[in-house]
Amino acid sequence: MSIFLPILALLVASAFAAYHRLRLAVWAALAACLLVACHLLGANHTTVIALAALTAAVAVLLLIPVIRKPLITAPALGFLRKALPPLSQTERIALETGSVGFEGDLFSGKPDWSKLLAYPKPQLSAEEQAFLDGPVEALCQQINDWEITHVHADLPPPLWDFIKQHKFFGMIIPKQYGGLGFSALAHHKVIQKIASISSVVSATVGVPNSLGPGELINHYGTQEQKDYYLPRLASGIEVPCFGLTGPFAGSDATSIPDFGIVCKGEWNGANVLGIKLTFDKRYITLAPVSTLIGLAFRMYDPDALLGDTRDIGITLALLPRETPGVEVGRRHFPLNSPFQNGPIHGKDVFIPLSQLIGGVEMAGKGWNMLNECLAVGRSITLPSTASGGAKAGAVVTGAYARIRKQFGLSVGRFEGVEEALARIGGKAYAISALSQATAAAVDRGDVPSVPSAIAKYHCTNAGRDIAKDIMDVIGGKGIILGPRNFAGRSWQAAPIAITVEGANIMTRSLLIFGQGSILCHPYILKEMKAAQDPDGKAGLEALDGALYAHIGGAMSNATRSFWFGLTGSRLQVTAGDAYTRKFFRKLNRYAANLALLTDVSLGALGGRLKFKESLSGRLGDVLSHLYMMGAVLKRHHDEGCPEADKPLLAWAFHNSAYEIELALSQALRNFPIKPLGWLLWPVVFPWGRRAVAPGDRLSHRVASLLMNPNEARDRLAHGVFLTPGAHNPGGRINSYLTRAILAEPVERKFLKALKTKDIEALDFASQLDEGVREGWITQDERKQLEELRELTIDTISVDDFDAHELRAASYYDGHAQPGTRAVA
Repeated sequence: MSIFLPILALLVASAFAAYHRLRLAVWAALAACLLVACHLLGANHTTVIALAALTAAVAVLLLIPVIRKPLITAPALGFLRKALPPLSQTERIALETGSVGFEGDLFSGKPDWSKLLAYPKPQLSAEEQAFLDGPVEALCQQINDWEITHVHADLPPPLWDFIKQHKFFGMIIPKQYGGLGFSALAHHKVIQKIASISSVVSATVGVPNSLGPGELINHYGTQEQKDYYLPRLASGIEVPCFGLTGPFAGSDATSIPDFGIVCKGEWNGANVLGIKLTFDKRYITLAPVSTLIGLAFRMYDPDALLGDTRDIGITLALLPRETPGVEVGRRHFPLNSPFQNGPIHGKDVFIPLSQLIGGVEMAGKGWNMLNECLAVGRSITLPSTASGGAKAGAVVTGAYARIRKQFGLSVGRFEGVEEALARIGGKAYAISALSQATAAAVDRGDVPSVPSAIAKYHCTNAGRDIAKDIMDVIGGKGIILGPRNFAGRSWQAAPIAITVEGANIMTRSLLIFGQGSILCHPYILKEMKAAQDPDGKAGLEALDGALYAHIGGAMSNATRSFWFGLTGSRLQVTAGDAYTRKFFRKLNRYAANLALLTDVSLGALGGRLKFKESLSGRLGDVLSHLYMMGAVLKRHHDEGCPEADKPLLAWAFHNSAYEIELALSQALRNFPIKPLGWLLWPVVFPWGRRAVAPGDRLSHRVASLLMNPNEARDRLAHGVFLTPGAHNPGGRINSYLTRAILAEPVERKFLKALKTKDIEALDFASQLDEGVREGWITQDERKQLEELRELTIDTISVDDFDAHELRAASYYDGHAQPGTRAVA
C-alpha cells in the first residue's frame, strides 16, 4: 500500500485537474501537495521521490517556454509541415467564409449549455406574423396541388400573379429596395407553411430567396445593380435563377468548365470591354420562366486586358434572358414534381464587365460569395421544406390512424403502426427544432456553414424517413394519386431534397465533420495556419500557444470521456431543469467523446483523414445529433418546458443517443489504425454501449399524442397549413379527429348491438333505422354515426380516372381527344 498510495495520489490529482481543465501550474501544485501528504502518511520514500521528479520534469518541460518551444513545439511544427497537406484554395475559402456558433462548444468537449439556453427566443415581428396570417394563408388556400402537379405541371397564372403581387420573391430583399426585409426566422416560417401543402410552390417561392441573384446582389452587388435589379426582383418583374451545376461539375462546383474570356465586344450599340461566355448548365430551378440568370463561370484574361493575372478564377455574372446567345432549354421533370427546372446554355455570349456581380472588383471571388450565401440559403429552404411536410404529415397521419379502423379497432392502436407513428412524431419534432435553430443562427449574424450542412442533411433524410412511414401507415390511401391524396407527392419528391444543394452522401461524408473538425475545433485551424506560415518564427510562436492548450484539452477530453462513461454521466453539474438535466449530462459525455476521437483521428491520420469518408461520416453523425439535440432542448426551454411535450422530447433524445453510440462504436470498430481503436474503446465505452432505441411504452405515448387532440399535438402542428378545404385533404382529415373521437363510444355501443342482437337489415342506413326503433341509439346518436360514416369515407376514399385523363396532353397531338369528365 505504501508503494501504490503515491501513484494513486498522482492519478487523482491528474484526473481532477484534467476533468476541471485546471492550469498546468495548479496541477503541479496539487500533485506536489498530495505527494507530500503521502510521504507524511508513511508512503514508500523512493516512490514519492520518483513521482515528484516526474511531476517536476513535466511541469518544467511544459511550463517554461524557452524549454518547451525547442523540445516540443519546434519538432511538432516540423512534423505538421510534412504531415498536413496544404489547404487548397477551395478549402481555404470554405473555411474562411464560415463562422462558428455553438457548434464550436461541442468540439471543445465541454459545451456551455447555459450559453445556448440564454440565446434570445426566436420571435417573429408583428409585421412578419401578419404576413403569415394574411398573404401566406391566402396563398395556401388558393393552392390546388393536384392541378399543379398533374393537370398544369405548373402554377396557374393567378397563383404566379399572387406570389409576385405580395412580394414572396422579395422576402430577403431590404425594404429600401422594395422588398419585405424579413428575418431568416420569418423566411423559415413562410417556406414551412407553404411546403405543408405543396412542395412545388414552396420551391418556387424558396429559390429566389435562397442562393441566387437577389441574395448575391444584396450582399455584393454594385450600388447601380442594387438600385436597378433589387426592386424588380422584389416585385416579380424579374424572375431569377442561378446557374451553378453542369454535366461535369455537380458537387465539385469549383471544377466548372464554363468559362468567360475578357475581350471587347458590342453592347447596346457601343464597343466595350466585357466577357465572352460559353456555358452549359442543368438542373437550374426557375430557368424555364426566368428573366434574369445568375451565372458562375471561370474567368480568364489571356490578353492581360485587366492586369497580369490570366486565370482570374470563379466569377459571377448577371445575364438578362434576352441576351443574344443565351438559350434556355426545355424543362426537366424531377420525379413528377413539376417546379420549373431546366437547362441553360450559351456559346460566345458577350456581356459587359458591368454585368459582373459586384463589378470588376469582385472578379475571381465567386467561390467566396457562393460559400457565404450557400451557408445561409442552405440553412432555410430545404430544412424548412422538410419541416413543413413532416409536421403536417405527422398530425394528419395521426388523425388518419385514429379514424381508419380495421378489425373494429383504430389502426393506430396496433403496435406495429404505433412504432411508425412514434418515428413520425419524434423525427418531426426533432427536425422542426433543428430547422428553426439554423434560421435563428442566421438572425444572430452567423454564417452557419456547418449547422447548415447538418440541417440540410438530417432534415431531408428524416423527411424521407417520415414520408416512408406515412406511406406505410396509410397504405392504399397513399399510393393512389389524386386530389384526395395528401402524401403521395411528398413521397415522390423526397429524393429531390436529398440530392440538391450538395448531395447528402457528400454532405455527410465530407462537409459536416470534414469542415466542422477544422473550422469549429478550438485549436486545429490555428495549428494548420501556424504550420503553413512562411515566417518560421511567427509560425512557431502561433503553434506554441495552440499546441500547449490542445494537449491539455485532449487530456481533459480523455478523462471526461472515461469518467462520464464509468458513472453513466450522473455525477456532474450542468444546465437544465429537473427533467432535462439528465439529457444535458449525456450530451456532455458525447461531446467529450467527439472531441477525443477528433483529436485522435486528426493526430493519427493527419491529411489522410479527408479520404476516410466512412470515419468522417460517423463522427459527423455524432456532431449532428449533438447539435440537433441542443436545438430540441433549446426549443423545449423557450416554450416553457411544457409537460405535455415530454414524450416527444424523450423519443427524439433517446433516438439520437442511440444513433450517437452506434456511430461511435462503428468508428472505433473500423478505426483505420486498429490498436488505437482497441485502446479507445474502454475509454469511450467502459461498460460497453448502453444507449438503446426508444422503447415500446415511449412509442405508445408518442403515437397517442398524434391520435388525440392535445396541446403538444397543437404545438407540433403550429405553423403548417391545416385549414380544411376542397383542395386540402390533409386539413380535412385533421379537422375530423375531434368529432370522430366523440362518436367512438356511440359507435362501440352500436357495433356491439349489431353483434348481439338479431338485426335483419344489411345496409348501414337500414341498420341505423332499426337501431333507433329498438332504442339502441337515439336520434341524435344516429346523426352522429351518419356524420362519422361521412367523414370516415372522405378520410379513406381514393380517386379513380378515365384512361384519357391519365394520358399526357401531347398524346392527343396525333389522336382524337375524347370527351372528358370531372375527376373523382
